[in-house]
Amino acid sequence: MKDIQTFAKQYQKDMGWDITEESYTKSRESLLNNYMLLTTEVAEVAEELRKAFNLTASYVENGMEEEQAFELAKKQIKEDIGKELSDCLAYMLKFYNYFGIDLEENFYAKMAEVKKRKNKDSVNLPK
Repeated sequence: MKDIQTFAKQYQKDMGWDITEESYTKSRESLLNNYMLLTTEVAEVAEELRKAFNLTASYVENGMEEEQAFELAKKQIKEDIGKELSDCLAYMLKFYNYFGIDLEENFYAKMAEVKKRKNKDSVNLPK
């Protein structure tokens, strides 16, 4: 993760896509713009999921077993959903880098915190 974070920081700087630190007003504008762009990418992930569910329903309607239909639909969206998830990650990395947060350290600390929660749904924990 450290390599990805370092790469993203330099890449975004080279492309002129990093979040500005010029002034409070410009930083606020840049942060809000990047947040908006992140939420747009998250919506595009949802669109890919919707596409998979619609494809699955169509295949089932045409006589395919549901599990087989869903596996086929997942294969059909795999490349595009991967691109959308990568876009999400790129925007998230902007925020990590802007605030000087170590992604890897923060991620593992958060997962340890979640694991210790008393009120948790262990079925939905990341594996």
